[in-house]
Amino acid sequence: MKRNRQKCAVVVGLALAACSTAQAETVPGEARLEQVVVTATRTEQDLATAPGSVSVVTKEEMEKRNITTVDEAINTTPGVLSTRGKGMMDRMSAITLRGIPGQSRTLVMLDGITINSPYAGSVVSVGISPSSLERIEVVKGPASSLYGGYAMGGVVNMITRMPEKRELTLTGGYGFALDSPNGMQNTRRVAASYGDKYLGKIKLYLHNDYLATDGYRSDTNVQSSKPTAGITGWEPTTDYTGATRYRLGDKGKNGAWQDNLTAKAELELPSNTKLKLTFMKSTGEYSYDNPATYLRNSSGAEVWSYGTVREASFLGGNGGSDQHLYGFSAETELATVKYKLNLGYLDQMTSWGTTPTSAAPPNGGTRNGGPGKLSDTPAAAFNADIQASIPILDKHLLTVGGAYRTGWSHSREHNLSNWQDENSKGALTYESKGTDRTFALFAEGEIALLDKLTLFAGFRQDWWDTFDGYANQVGSVGYPQTYGSRSADAFSPKGALVYRPFDTTTFKLSGGKAFRAPTVYDLYRTWTTSSGTTYAGNPNLKPETVISWDAGVSQRLWKGSKFTATYFENYISDLIYSTSTTPTWKDKANAGKAESRGVELEAEQKFDSLLRLFANYTYTDATIKENSAVPATVGKRVTDVPEHMFNLGADLDYGSFGATATGRYVGKRYSSDTNTDTVNGVQGSNDPYFTVDLKLRYKITAWATASLAVTNLFDEHYYSSSLAPGRSCYAELGFKF
Repeated sequence: MKRNRQKCAVVVGLALAACSTAQAETVPGEARLEQVVVTATRTEQDLATAPGSVSVVTKEEMEKRNITTVDEAINTTPGVLSTRGKGMMDRMSAITLRGIPGQSRTLVMLDGITINSPYAGSVVSVGISPSSLERIEVVKGPASSLYGGYAMGGVVNMITRMPEKRELTLTGGYGFALDSPNGMQNTRRVAASYGDKYLGKIKLYLHNDYLATDGYRSDTNVQSSKPTAGITGWEPTTDYTGATRYRLGDKGKNGAWQDNLTAKAELELPSNTKLKLTFMKSTGEYSYDNPATYLRNSSGAEVWSYGTVREASFLGGNGGSDQHLYGFSAETELATVKYKLNLGYLDQMTSWGTTPTSAAPPNGGTRNGGPGKLSDTPAAAFNADIQASIPILDKHLLTVGGAYRTGWSHSREHNLSNWQDENSKGALTYESKGTDRTFALFAEGEIALLDKLTLFAGFRQDWWDTFDGYANQVGSVGYPQTYGSRSADAFSPKGALVYRPFDTTTFKLSGGKAFRAPTVYDLYRTWTTSSGTTYAGNPNLKPETVISWDAGVSQRLWKGSKFTATYFENYISDLIYSTSTTPTWKDKANAGKAESRGVELEAEQKFDSLLRLFANYTYTDATIKENSAVPATVGKRVTDVPEHMFNLGADLDYGSFGATATGRYVGKRYSSDTNTDTVNGVQGSNDPYFTVDLKLRYKITAWATASLAVTNLFDEHYYSSSLAPGRSCYAELGFKF
């Protein structure tokens, strides 16, 4: 560990030393217009001088790549890991920033509205259309001093579009597997948008996007029980620990569809006053079709069960979600003080899934139906933020404000008479619910210590409580259970220095503390696996915390160039883990401590508007330091955090022709906290992989563009828990008027 820290220090030191020989003042022949970001401080800042480590992905950059879901748009950003094993069929991806794992530890917002689910902190990322966005801002490092919970690893803020003049777009595309057995099949997308500005003060924007695919056979049926004598066709394999397993078939093509609608309105009034309304609707489903068995008996007939293996093991359930987002914001300026109010309501009306019962017919599920289970977890959250930004002596800025958030979720499980029909609902078998609430006050000062040295210092005080906790395993002894209210508070300070001795050189240093309150899932949800192991919630959990710091430098050496190096460290306490009370019962507890440290290196070279080259590398050493729940994890790597990642790419624009190529490498990730999943290339493993994507564009006229994209160009075969998508082709025709 000490050696790794020394290596990181050497890398950053070399980068800092290089700056001393760089050109002072400006790069000859280069005129720059700084990009403005709002997430780093809640106020407008130039990207180059915003505190901490901030990255931006623009609309133009997204259009040049074949982006299906918004998390894919940031997967070439240094320090960011976006895990989506099966493409759009995985409705919820996980975004990890700087070695702090889990979606619930990264805050995700849309136009400043939190969209992490109040149930488990997850995000339905397929529910946001990339083509509806103007840009995505990624702030790495602790951000609870401004945004409260979830923001341990950082913040991802998606900013939706609002055209300044009349604009109509129509897009249609079709995709197919390109000589790959696991390529995406029969993918189709239709999108349309309209925006305009009326009377010089009223803006409207409508966007609708429909995406569907037949998918591919992503999940195999792997069992530990060897087929009985006389059964053939099975294939020997292992699980991710190397234990002997048998591959029996697959669960069929895993398809999905998604329909997203965005509507926005903005009214401009005197005194720099703006009123904005936002509505977003997201509906989608996934399913499995035509499962396959490799097994045959002595007469050649298909075999779907033997011994303890049931037909249900060949079947994948169906599921879906329906989510609405409502937003209102108002901003104005009185004298020199800017005020802003932001209200948001996230309504996850349903998030459901079905599973067939694993038992012998007629008590078990089959390809033709039969008993099953329906799980549904509706949830909702309301957010309110108000702030005032006050200039002081023309050189300093004080931002103060308050925040309120409340969220609830309600999980239910019902028997189904037909697992293929979610409406064949029978008796209630399980129920849990709960509510949480947060009040907060925050302040941040931007202080110009010198002309080229700025200090950012702030804090936030959060008061959190949870109540209405309830769980009922129907028919079980000791249920139903009700839980009393609990409360906790968190103080989250943060400070940053930005030093810009020349226009070409920026040094940044920042540090702070962040927290994550336990979710309703952590507190009250109890569930049992098919093997009989029960994972129980714990209503007495307390918030997780992290103390982090980073130091970096950004340098432009010559025209069109930029080099950035950043070193970071994170110290996590009260990490929530599942502890074994008995061999078949696991309770959650604040049992763990973890540390992560690493380096982010980024280089970019632009040759005017013709060509852009980029490359970045992230090294992360993330290990468990304490864990009273599972002592065997101490010294092991944190789950779902690769040690090495790198990205490289090129954008070419030559007249009417354009091309973009990107390569992504993600190192080995562990899903087992004891790091026993060392075998790659099997169901459940998280393999290291390198994939290349290519997109070609041709501007037919001023208002029509055609494109052809190939993802996973070299058909890299790897698993990200499930078998990942193979080489796929997608052709698109777009019109913009």
